[in-house]
Amino acid sequence: MKRLTLTAIALLMGALATFFVARSLGLMGSTSSSTEMRLVVAASAINPGQAIEAAQLKLVSWPQNSVPDQSFSKVSLVAGRIPKQAIYPGELLLEPKLAAVDAKGGLASTIESGKRAISVRVNDVVGVAGFALPGSFVDVLVSAKDAADVPFSTTVLTRVKVLAVAQETQADQMKPKVVNAVTLELTPPEAEKLDLARSIGALSLVLRNENDAADVGSAGTRLNDILRSSNPAPKRSAHKPASPESATVTSIRGISKRQEQP
Repeated sequence: MKRLTLTAIALLMGALATFFVARSLGLMGSTSSSTEMRLVVAASAINPGQAIEAAQLKLVSWPQNSVPDQSFSKVSLVAGRIPKQAIYPGELLLEPKLAAVDAKGGLASTIESGKRAISVRVNDVVGVAGFALPGSFVDVLVSAKDAADVPFSTTVLTRVKVLAVAQETQADQMKPKVVNAVTLELTPPEAEKLDLARSIGALSLVLRNENDAADVGSAGTRLNDILRSSNPAPKRSAHKPASPESATVTSIRGISKRQEQP
């Protein structure tokens, strides 16, 4: 009997030791509220410019020592807010992704502070038929003629964000389609450049990688640049100077012959 009691005590002590070791190594979840908290994430896809509904949100456990800045711990703090960008299921809700608390929704709520939205008609824009979707970044080119009636093309704006295509602020990335207008997010000076550019020539959008922030650094292209590249000038052969022998004359006097300089 005594031996069975000692064995039971030993097994209990071993189980307790295993439990505490596993917990200290993080192999078991902690039930202590001091080591984790609950944060708000998206339960379903949330479209930009539309008020967030409580049913689109949920709370998930999050380690307290790695809580991101400007996150939310209550659904009531997020419900009714307007997102500035698309938010996907499981994505953490953060303040920078949302418009101001008093925003009314719509496209205006998705525009960054200090910027403006300007739309370009489809007959002004060619180049990336259907692939410039909301959230894409593009460069804007203008093709026109200068004061001497010489054709040219140059980059007017770089890394411009597309806010909407037609009247849609979200689109299926796998199903691009041609639309009748594109709305771009610009600073006031950029909006002035675009407005002037479309009055002097045809505009084109050039799609670029969203992570590419490099400057274009191009001086533009003129008709002569294209002609030179397609019809390179023939290479001229180097002039070979005459050898001393070819510059002499033969003199024959009687039966003797000799070479003389002219």
